[in-house]
Amino acid sequence: MTFCNSCANMPTSPTIRFSDSTTLRRWLDAARQRPCWHDWRWQVRHTLDAEALAQGGVLSPAGVRAARAFPARVTPYFLDLSDLSDLADPLLTQCLPSAAELATDEGTADPFEEARHAPVPGLVQRFPDRALVLVNSVCAANCRHCTRRHTLGRQALVRSAAQIRQAVAYVRAAPQIREVILSGGDPLLLSDAQLMRLVRAFAALPQLDAIRIGTRAPVVLPMRVTPQLALALGKCKRVWVNTQFNHVREITPEATAACRLLVEAGVPVSNQSVLLRGVNDSVEVMAALCAGLQRIRVRPYYVFVCDPVAGIAHLRTSRVQARAIAQGVARRLGGLAVPRFVADVPGMPHKMPI
Repeated sequence: MTFCNSCANMPTSPTIRFSDSTTLRRWLDAARQRPCWHDWRWQVRHTLDAEALAQGGVLSPAGVRAARAFPARVTPYFLDLSDLSDLADPLLTQCLPSAAELATDEGTADPFEEARHAPVPGLVQRFPDRALVLVNSVCAANCRHCTRRHTLGRQALVRSAAQIRQAVAYVRAAPQIREVILSGGDPLLLSDAQLMRLVRAFAALPQLDAIRIGTRAPVVLPMRVTPQLALALGKCKRVWVNTQFNHVREITPEATAACRLLVEAGVPVSNQSVLLRGVNDSVEVMAALCAGLQRIRVRPYYVFVCDPVAGIAHLRTSRVQARAIAQGVARRLGGLAVPRFVADVPGMPHKMPI
């Protein structure tokens, strides 16, 4: 990728370093004015790590230690949306490592035993009618509530031609599978060619009703959704995108444009929020988020309570609180804007309603 002359000499992670939060903010303000800010590859190339965030005054030494277990990673775009003067900011809460992650809790590293449910490398089948295909081990931002925070980068992937053939053959031999879900990591951090090779391989199976792509790119890296990619996905006729907006402030003009490109190309977009303490755990915030999503033609689909993953107890809300929020949202909004509040419970045959 060739970057414009005005951006060619900007430091890149892990060389981005700051003396305090003021210099971090100045760097973000200056970068936002440059043409390359709108290029998704530039954003990925300039992703900030734990050391850069610590030197920028937004990450404590304990947070740096927590990042050794699960690395910090955030795009300049998403960090720029945050209030760097408030470490309790709901956007920062999602991407900054916390000392609380080091505490022992009741969660486990792989609560859904994905390795045990992998009949072929890189393909997980927990439910009879759908298969999860892991296609990438990298995200544009590492969400601290990530279900795969302990296994990301360690699981087998489906990427090469041989691996794709093996996964497609498995699905073809299991006619009860009617959906394939591309996940990871974030599938949209693959190149257009890599992603479309996967999509087209599964789209060739007439048994499939849908190929779902699980991605947070519209939220943390919206410039990744280019007109060319949206049109290519739309041509397949069976692609659905599930994304994850967790706070109404994430619904920016850039995110709106990314979702519009997909929707207008014929790709339905649904949202799967995670109910997070200090982020969206109130009726007011959740109702504003759901109304905002409907406004940009993104269906509020699910709100999950946090999965039982080790290291995220500080972000988890109670079932009682989740139920109260669900009831409050239902009282405020019409049905099209009301998501299902559910829990993904290990061993259960479907998502469990709250």
